[in-house]
Amino acid sequence: MYLTVNGHKTYCYTGGKAFNPDQPTVVFIHGVLNDHSVWILQTRYLAHHHWNVLALDLPGHCKSAGPPPLSVEEAAQFVIALLDAAGVKKAALVGHSFGALVALQAAASAPDRVSQLVQVGTAFPMKVSAALLESSLKDPQQAIDMVNVYSHSTLAPPPSTLGPGTWLYGGSRALMRRVLASNAEANLFHRGFTACDSYLAGDAAMASVQCPALFVLGRRDQMTQPRAAQSLMNAAVHAKVVTLDAGHQLMTECPDGVLGALLDFLKPAA
Repeated sequence: MYLTVNGHKTYCYTGGKAFNPDQPTVVFIHGVLNDHSVWILQTRYLAHHHWNVLALDLPGHCKSAGPPPLSVEEAAQFVIALLDAAGVKKAALVGHSFGALVALQAAASAPDRVSQLVQVGTAFPMKVSAALLESSLKDPQQAIDMVNVYSHSTLAPPPSTLGPGTWLYGGSRALMRRVLASNAEANLFHRGFTACDSYLAGDAAMASVQCPALFVLGRRDQMTQPRAAQSLMNAAVHAKVVTLDAGHQLMTECPDGVLGALLDFLKPAA
């Protein structure tokens, strides 16, 4: 499904279902060098169980046109504009990593537009090491390898991922290389990491969020360690925490766990 947002074509995966204005809507926001496909299990299930699903490609990423966001705040304004373009008055926002910060800032900026907030693999501050920032600028292929080592806690996928023979590291690297190549001029890797590293409003934003918030954290996450989300959890008015036995890429390492957490949390709005 394509929407025109801020004058540019934006791709949203709908889980194979047509948009139904009588159903509640959930928007999925990916992290740095990812796209809509990282949510494949969760989005397809929800789309076939009475939810509208909009799993977007951020501007300048893969199937979406427009300039890639330079900051968390800019990306959050894009998400709000996306709701306008879709004719959605209120939606649940689900974000992973950088996408979690974007969802948080959007919920703080437009509290009347967000029914529930889900933070998957989040942290604040979401600092990026100087070595990784430099590598993402000067040698992004090496940085992709580095990130994948720290983002996964297992070599083999669980049964509900993509099936026997799936290589989580290889699949994730291939996705990141594809996203990077989709907009070589912008260097989406360095741009995204810089936006994460420079975001300063996390705790204040969470204190402004009025809706319930769910934190889905990976017990073995080395990119955004669970303890790094503590200040956000403390600032949330209505917080629930689910910790899964996974690394940073929770959606592929623990897909059923992420889906179960979403279903339990989103149930009141269905």
